[in-house]
Amino acid sequence: MTLSQILTPQIEKAISALFGVTIDKIEFQATRREFEGDITMVIFPLLKLVKSNPVELGNKIGTYLVENVAEVEKFNVVSGFLNIVISDSYYLDFFAKTRTEKNFGFVAPKENEKAILVEYSSPNTNKPLHLGHVRNNLLGYSVAEIIKASGKKVYKTQIINDRGIHICKSMLAWEKFGNNETPETSGMKGDKLVGKYYVEFDKAYKDQINALIQQGKSEEEAKKQAPIILEAQEMLQKWEAGDEQVMNLWRMMNQWVYAGFAETYTNLGVDFDSYYYESNTYLLGKDIIEHGLEKGVFYKKPDGSVWIDLTEDGLDEKLVLRSDGTSVYMTQDIGTAVQRSKDFPDVGGMVYTVGNEQDYHFKVLFLILKKLGYDWAQHLFHLSYGMVDLPSGKMKSREGTVVDADDLMEDMAETAKTISEELGKLDHYSEEEKAKLYKTIGLGALKYYILKVDPKKRILFNPEESVDFAGNTGPFIQYTYARIQSIIRKADFDYSENVSVVLHEKEKELLKQMEAFPEVIQNAAQNYSPALIANYTYELVREYNSFYQAVPILGSENKTEKIFRVQLSKKVADIIASAFSLLGIDVPERM
Repeated sequence: MTLSQILTPQIEKAISALFGVTIDKIEFQATRREFEGDITMVIFPLLKLVKSNPVELGNKIGTYLVENVAEVEKFNVVSGFLNIVISDSYYLDFFAKTRTEKNFGFVAPKENEKAILVEYSSPNTNKPLHLGHVRNNLLGYSVAEIIKASGKKVYKTQIINDRGIHICKSMLAWEKFGNNETPETSGMKGDKLVGKYYVEFDKAYKDQINALIQQGKSEEEAKKQAPIILEAQEMLQKWEAGDEQVMNLWRMMNQWVYAGFAETYTNLGVDFDSYYYESNTYLLGKDIIEHGLEKGVFYKKPDGSVWIDLTEDGLDEKLVLRSDGTSVYMTQDIGTAVQRSKDFPDVGGMVYTVGNEQDYHFKVLFLILKKLGYDWAQHLFHLSYGMVDLPSGKMKSREGTVVDADDLMEDMAETAKTISEELGKLDHYSEEEKAKLYKTIGLGALKYYILKVDPKKRILFNPEESVDFAGNTGPFIQYTYARIQSIIRKADFDYSENVSVVLHEKEKELLKQMEAFPEVIQNAAQNYSPALIANYTYELVREYNSFYQAVPILGSENKTEKIFRVQLSKKVADIIASAFSLLGIDVPERM
């Protein structure tokens, strides 16, 4: 049990015994550093029930706790805050119970508990993954791992946008300019090869637009009449009609892309349990719309198009089926959600990791699914995130100015190499060990820099800043982990027995931080926020480094202290590794 769980019923008893009232919720917060205390109760909510001043109330409750609760040693009251000092024995008992617990803070899924499906990545098959996809993948993967650690079964999935005009643009450009080039003949990853022809299409399209404008056409007319866009539209029609030649080209180029994506996912360290393809799902949802029409959820306009009126819900009217009977994205998303609930019958909720430009779309989607009466629709969440910018500006995939995900990962390893060589700490490493370490540091820097920021916030990504070995960065935390491993390697004595010590102030602060880990995981899962895990880990590492500077560990002359401090260090390292695993970050044994 956490400290707040222990204290809550005791404080409720105190309030009942002292004042004859009950309070709905006890509010706790961390004690401010300038005051003595380990946890603080906020007194102000009690003033609504008891006519008194906050200092008097705090003193009465504090006295009751000291007299009746073994864990409470003393207290002080500052304004409307009761600062409670917890006994050393409580923290030593906590440490003894959890010291060898392998997955401290992680909760095993309960039997019959509903699962959560987390969707992320969901790229188009006309270009390689870029920096924006990196944030999407890191967020989705991490949120899935955190929800799993909080005690729920999780399925990771994605929907691949493998059809539409954008795919036909790459296909047509390859047909026109490709000379039968393949990933094997070109030496290029398949997704990069296809992306190259998407850029080629755009160049040819712009040239044709400019030529038509010079012939007297308006820009709008030129965009519609350029021969290459008309050919792409014709190719799309052939695809929808199942033309064998077009379908074969589509399958071949998509397979190139899938192979490229798989390599990128492996390097990035993310995975999936299932895949959905828009080419299979784009017809889904039509039957659901028909059923919704019968129920009165949707209505039909004179032209035959089907709509839903959400104005009473503060939204607008939304088209769900065109007048010619074809579906729109909303129809597909409704159908795909329902299909997933059939494919995974134990799913009780879904998380969609999609950029914040789609905020309105998901408000509408979730509301429609609720109105259609699906139970799981009450537990849908849009993990909305801001864009990632670079110091050099925005990315544009049509112009080939995106930051490619593979190149970014290579650049991060190279940046880690440059900084590590400047620090000069790797003389005893083999070249193979160095390369592995540079990748671990570079990827750790990238992932941490992105995940430490609240998902809703836009990020300006600075590679050099992210690989700094000081401050709130991945390498700083990895370095502390490696430092602890060095201490453990040097500990040439048995430190396995439980020992009892008088806690140094720095040891107690460290134990307080460690004890919070299970609650941080639960909060991060409830808020879908890897940032809570990242910043908790940074605070833990800061606390450990403060402890490391303040007290001798292996240099202590007291054997019991030495044993305890090695144990404490090892547990901190275990928590760092666990927390970083939730962020998809590896920790090196040496640095």
